[in-house]
Amino acid sequence: MGMTIAEKILAARSGHDHVVPGQLIECRTDWVLCHEITTPAALRMLEERGMDRVFDPERIVAVPDHSVPAMNIKAAKMYQKLKSWVQEKGIRHFFDVGRGGIAHVVLENTGLIKPGETLVSGDSHTCNAGALGCFATGVGSTDLAGAIYAGRVWFKVPETMRIRVTGRFKPGVGPKDLVLEVIKRIGADGANYMVMEWVGDTIDQMDMEGRFTLTNMAIEAGGKTGIIAVDDTTRAFLEARGVTPDQYTEYRSDPDARYKVDLEVDVTELEPTVAYPHIPSNGRVAGTDRIAITHAYVGSCTNGRISDLREVAAILRGRRVAEGVQMLVVPATQAVYKQAAQEGLLEVFVDAGATVSYPSCGACLGMHTGVLGPGDVCISSSNRNFVGRMGDPSAEVYLASPATVAASAVTGVITDPREFVTPEAAD
Repeated sequence: MGMTIAEKILAARSGHDHVVPGQLIECRTDWVLCHEITTPAALRMLEERGMDRVFDPERIVAVPDHSVPAMNIKAAKMYQKLKSWVQEKGIRHFFDVGRGGIAHVVLENTGLIKPGETLVSGDSHTCNAGALGCFATGVGSTDLAGAIYAGRVWFKVPETMRIRVTGRFKPGVGPKDLVLEVIKRIGADGANYMVMEWVGDTIDQMDMEGRFTLTNMAIEAGGKTGIIAVDDTTRAFLEARGVTPDQYTEYRSDPDARYKVDLEVDVTELEPTVAYPHIPSNGRVAGTDRIAITHAYVGSCTNGRISDLREVAAILRGRRVAEGVQMLVVPATQAVYKQAAQEGLLEVFVDAGATVSYPSCGACLGMHTGVLGPGDVCISSSNRNFVGRMGDPSAEVYLASPATVAASAVTGVITDPREFVTPEAAD
């Protein structure tokens, strides 16, 4: 019996010729990603046990991103803890405030994490990096502590779900609509502890930013990670960041690899999709209900990249955000922020009446810079809409693509973006 991409990576990193789903393995971690919220707890565990070391300071990446710039004294102390640890241990890959942004998007662009490698972090959306053909997953603080100390972690080899995607997106429809449709079909636990492997002609033609959106949301279906095989698009992305094919290993699933689930999706008839409160699997066609909104948020590790901001600007250009709607645009990284400024996108957002904020996770998880109040209704390009996720428990969050968020911000109600996107503009 052959192996999937994920199984091959885990076999290689655990010293086995072959692994099977359900097998317990001790796996070498190539990279550990740290931020200021979950890392301090892991560090305390190590310090309390006299295990205050790092397995390799060159293999740890630290990016403060959740509560920065600090919104209160507690947040400032957590940031200080991460920064002092980085300095004490000689961790070179530190992307400080003003030099980084959202950790997952920062990391994907560094050229550090490569195909065939393993990555763990105390953050559930670490699966984002799977678009690069690596095994990337979030872990709890205890496992994070072990990875920091020993560079190793225990895994149960996961089953794999293969999602074959064919067809061409219609104007106004894209990767975010696709992943919301898949989660709608399989349910919020439909990929429980599975690898979601994306294949097919549509994936072959998709750019890297779209692929990151797909792998990023594997966790919203209960997945262990998402993964996409390396191809010319991946290689070009890596080469632009100084990484050549001789620096990594490409793995492909064997023809006789075993899949727990096979799912077929034809995007030709896919429509803009919105996940209604309070779960990402509660998907419906955008504009089905003209629900009034108070907030519109574009950003997060799912959809805060430059292509997302261009999509939003194309709809906002020459238009205004509706009265009574507060729109927040958060570029995912400082580099995205700078590029958006150079392209004139920030001016479009400001002219439309939107607020542009520093790259961070703050609003996405209701931590700062855009927290929702009682009864607020937000349409968001982020990844989660659980009760209280973005603020007050009585607030409602609707998940959608950046285009749907922008269209809704203009009209003041949840809107099908195809009202604003012509075939000519899409091409």
